[in-house]
Amino acid sequence: MTDSPLREPTFLVLTALAETPRHGYAVIEDVLRVSDGRVRLRAGTLYAVLDRLRADGLIEVEREEVVQSRLRRYYRLTALGATRLADEATRLRRNADAAGARLRRAGLLPQGGAA
Repeated sequence: MTDSPLREPTFLVLTALAETPRHGYAVIEDVLRVSDGRVRLRAGTLYAVLDRLRADGLIEVEREEVVQSRLRRYYRLTALGATRLADEATRLRRNADAAGARLRRAGLLPQGGAA
């Protein structure tokens, strides 16, 4: 695992798993909801992200069940994953705050405006 910035899909997958364990399709739906429809994960992309996150120790399989003759695997965030997500959220927030402050100082954003 590296401390490099997370790609948006990876960040959103971790975010989806922060609240409760979810199976793949539920992760896809939650990412779509959290991103206001901007990020539409395809199954292949999702499972590549999930495999990488598991290998890095950021998520783990909580349980498996068979639904309509198909294996449904539920993933959950590990303590390391929660720390990584929190660190990334802090990094993004600091960057957004710095951009907003500069825009306000340049008069390109109202003083009360959010950026």
